[in-house]
Amino acid sequence: MSPSAHLKTSSTGDTRAGNGLRVVAIGGGTGLSTLLQGLRHYVTTGAGAALGSHGPVIHDLCAVVTVSDDGGSSGRLRKELKMLPPGDIRNCIVALSEDEALMSKLFRHRFEKGSGLEGHSFGNLFLAALTSITKDFSEAVRLSSEILATRGHIHPATTSNVELEALMEDGTRVRGETKITASKGRIHELFLVPPDVEPLPQTLQAIAHADLITIGPGSLFTSLIPNLLVRGIPQAIAASSAVKVYVCNLMTQANESLGRTAADHIRALTVHAGGQLFDYALLNNRQASSALRAKYALEGATQVVGDCEAIQELGVTPVLGNYLDEGEVARHATDRIAHDLLQLVSRGHQAQAKPRTT
Repeated sequence: MSPSAHLKTSSTGDTRAGNGLRVVAIGGGTGLSTLLQGLRHYVTTGAGAALGSHGPVIHDLCAVVTVSDDGGSSGRLRKELKMLPPGDIRNCIVALSEDEALMSKLFRHRFEKGSGLEGHSFGNLFLAALTSITKDFSEAVRLSSEILATRGHIHPATTSNVELEALMEDGTRVRGETKITASKGRIHELFLVPPDVEPLPQTLQAIAHADLITIGPGSLFTSLIPNLLVRGIPQAIAASSAVKVYVCNLMTQANESLGRTAADHIRALTVHAGGQLFDYALLNNRQASSALRAKYALEGATQVVGDCEAIQELGVTPVLGNYLDEGEVARHATDRIAHDLLQLVSRGHQAQAKPRTT
């Protein structure tokens, strides 16, 4: 399943690919940037052709990125310069840039020494400099995207300075993404502090006009759910006529999703969004190697269980496929994911009696 595969005609009789699709990808962390690497190959150029593709094309690709990180280089810049954390957005810019290899090397370059520089990545400092010049983080992101000729738009989920607060199952509360991630407790509910922050108008507009909206992959409570706590975003997703897909994680994650099945992930997203969002859930059905499973087992992590019947009971259609690429860690097979996502647009909201295997 390569990026050159063709998109079938939709049930409306319109190929949609003739004019190009409008896609909104929501998330954060490495999961979102990995997905964008695959979708990027379908984005039309000025001449109207996608990279290496004679099939489905994306006319407009928009990434909506969480901005609650408070650790590492991003956390330091956030505290010292009073700006939004740039790390996740930097990764998305790299993933969508025209010269991904060069930009990846440059933007991910991390200074190993130097007073004040040690530990910072060049990409984070680049965004910090543009934010200082423009006095507007979202404008700095837009200009960065123009400078690097990205194949898509990137919006922070909100431009408000937000923190995460988690209510744990034992009743205690933990404030801050880094502390939540390090906590040994099981998360019951997540909140934004302050609550009721606003999204960018461009984000709501992109969601309203989308043909496809994806959420995931990514850390359930620190990369995905924070986007759904921004006022107006879950409501806009629910109201959109787009095909809506949850891209499930490959592995459970310590302090976020240990012991949670795919259906549990969807339930958590649904509860925090205040209602059902998804038509489909993409689930990996490839077994990881014994060596990789053993590596993750050291942290108590396992492959996410794809409990298809439970997912169907939630009103979501499971889509099964080989979405695992093995390396030092488990990564999504970004080209196969992108291909299958665009295939789902052509099928629209047709009911599926059984889980579909790609």
